[in-house]
Amino acid sequence: MMEVKSEEKDESNERLWSWGAGTDGQLGNGQLQDEQIPQQLSLSSHSHISSLACGAAHVIALTSGGKVLSWGRGNSGQLGHGEVVSNMLYPKAVTSLDEHFITHVSAGWSHSGFVSDTGSLFTCGDGSFGQLGHGDYASHSSPIKVSFFVDQQVAGVACGMRHSLVLLKGCLLNQVYGFGSGKRGQLGVSKDRIKSINLPKVISGFEDVEIVGIAANGDHSAALSVDGHLFTWGRGFKGFEDSHIPQSLNSTLKFTKATLGWNHGLAMTGEGEVYMLGGNHLGVLSDLHSVCQANQLTDSREANLEKVPGLDGTKVTDIATGAEHSVLVTDNGEIKTWGWGEHGQLGLGDADDRTSPVTVRVGYDLDEAASTRVYCGSGFTFALTKF
Repeated sequence: MMEVKSEEKDESNERLWSWGAGTDGQLGNGQLQDEQIPQQLSLSSHSHISSLACGAAHVIALTSGGKVLSWGRGNSGQLGHGEVVSNMLYPKAVTSLDEHFITHVSAGWSHSGFVSDTGSLFTCGDGSFGQLGHGDYASHSSPIKVSFFVDQQVAGVACGMRHSLVLLKGCLLNQVYGFGSGKRGQLGVSKDRIKSINLPKVISGFEDVEIVGIAANGDHSAALSVDGHLFTWGRGFKGFEDSHIPQSLNSTLKFTKATLGWNHGLAMTGEGEVYMLGGNHLGVLSDLHSVCQANQLTDSREANLEKVPGLDGTKVTDIATGAEHSVLVTDNGEIKTWGWGEHGQLGLGDADDRTSPVTVRVGYDLDEAASTRVYCGSGFTFALTKF
């Protein structure tokens, strides 16, 4: 996930819901089962949650006080609790980070990343592809500082399936780095095919652009520039070849946020419109070939961008993508989902797939909420609401 952020100061009254795949405890409700409708979680013992990051089957929560909680699958040490556990059913503090004020977190398939207010990067979990960035292929069950960036200021981290991206502060020439698995070009560090690297390497192509956000999921990578241009690299979206170096989307649209799934992505404009990249298989909204023919688009990278239908001009305020499902929030507080529904991750009371956005009922009138943010793991969904 990446976006141009605006700080939220309201911590008055929060509500957190989860639904979808839950057999690893990733829903945080103490159960090891899928849930097809939103389940409200108790926040009484947690300080104010400011954001979440969801991986394959684990969740990382960041509090407004810079503390970190995690839960769900922990078989690779991705929870950061200092031990390898099959699962953690409830949120548990990552105490080894207590002496740091954490400002950003990211969750990959089975690894995790944490950024402190002093610009330090910590990683833990599966390191078998070099995705932890420590110069080896070892795994760690506690967050370890990435020494490569000890003299630099890290602004953000994005964890994909088996690779990681890092964005630096105030460093226009060498802004974005990649490490981990690179077989589909997702590292963006070389035109040549790279199996994996275990130390961060700079991604070229951003010398004349200021990057403000990065995203990674599956074998995809993306970056967002300060003026709203979207760059993608890695595994090609439906019908298109892999790209080993960042490619700018040929569009006049200015994007403020972009998220990636396994076969698709979402991009949101400053006007609250949402567009979909790819959409292979279950995440597809309509037939891409017919859309391209109808629009008579000649540039393949522009042809792969499709406006999400059925919103009738409603402004969208947030977006999220799972492996094969998508979620958005409208400015009137509605949460809408579509795509793969096998585990109940659409929150619609069944396990059916949907090809267009459908409203989720959480039992509250979210129109009165000050803000609603959504987050997706591979097959599950969270919504965080502040009233």
